[in-house]
Amino acid sequence: MKLEICCFSDFKIYPSRGRTFISADSKTHRFLSSKTESLYHQRKNGRILSWTPHYRRINNKGVVQGAAKKRTRRNVKYNRGVVGASWEAINARRNEKPEVRAEAIAKAKAKAQSKTRTATKA
Repeated sequence: MKLEICCFSDFKIYPSRGRTFISADSKTHRFLSSKTESLYHQRKNGRILSWTPHYRRINNKGVVQGAAKKRTRRNVKYNRGVVGASWEAINARRNEKPEVRAEAIAKAKAKAQSKTRTATKA
C-alpha cells in the first residue's frame, strides 16, 4: 500500500483518497481534501497554518522535550563460582599450562583404571 503525501499540508493520503491537480508545467500536486486544494489555489502557505503537520514539525509542537533519547542499561558481567568450584579454582584451572593439565588427566585415568581392576578382582 503506497501512501502519498499532501503537497500542501503534509498529511498522509491513503489509496482512493484525495485529489490530484496537474499544473500548466505538468507537475502533479496531490491534496488530501478540497480544503487543502482550495487553500493551495488561494496561494496560502501551509507552513503558516497551525493545523498542518508541516507547521507543527517546524515549530516543535507536540514533541516532548524530556524524551529525546532513551538511555539503555548495560549489563555488568561478574565472575562467579559454580556450585562445585569457587572462582579462584576455576581461574587456576583455566590458566594452568597444557602439560600440567595432560598429566592430571593421565593420573585421573590411571586411578580410574586401578579402581575398576580392584573391583573386578573382588
